Amino acid sequence: MISTASILIIIFMPILSCSQWQKQKTVLVYTKNGEGYVHENIPQCVEALEDICRSMDIICEVSSDPEIFNLDISKKFDAVIFANTNNEAFENDKQREAFKKYIQEGGSFMGIHSATGSERNWPWFWSMIGGKFKRHPQYQTFKIQIIDSDHPATDFLPKVWNWEDECYYMDHLNPDIHVLMAVDLSTIDDPDMNEYPGNTFGSLFPISWCHEFDGGRQFYTALGHNPDHYKEENFRAHLQGGLHWILKR
Repeated sequence: MISTASILIIIFMPILSCSQWQKQKTVLVYTKNGEGYVHENIPQCVEALEDICRSMDIICEVSSDPEIFNLDISKKFDAVIFANTNNEAFENDKQREAFKKYIQEGGSFMGIHSATGSERNWPWFWSMIGGKFKRHPQYQTFKIQIIDSDHPATDFLPKVWNWEDECYYMDHLNPDIHVLMAVDLSTIDDPDMNEYPGNTFGSLFPISWCHEFDGGRQFYTALGHNPDHYKEENFRAHLQGGLHWILKR
């Protein structure tokens, strides 16, 4: 005969397994800037990410303290978001190694706008995020072509999206990135375009992508210079889709 204890185990084991499977995820929104230009959009970016995490039932922790990058970071965070970080995002190589280990252990990463301007002297970081910021022309309106309309960061957008922003150009692009969106360079007013990017990608240039690198899963968007962007419905959906993808939700 089956004992009462055995019956209770049979009844509650699926519930416990489901609870463990649905354990609430935790995301770090990181805003550290080194010496140099600091974007005024950071408070609005953080607020938008907090709203997005709340809507996805994700715990959101915000910090600009690089000491948070230690050997325990993999146990604490399911994803790290560089929210308009710029220049030196870390203060020493110990923190860099902790972040690298986090990625290598399967940590998820998302970079927004000036995140590609972070850690400009660290080639591993360029490869991880997908590229290194080079320059941008003046703030202006331009057209974005959606390259992958099936990704959660783009599947709600029109094939051609009109947008106003700083059009970032990156170099040291990692060839394994999966491009999601590209700017139509024919719609950009840039007297220095022939210098870079020229015709490197023909009439287009990547501005959002995803990939898997060195054990982790990464998403990046170059958009988001204006603080008001973080109230815009499509842009928020773009960020949420990127977070959804890196967390495999």
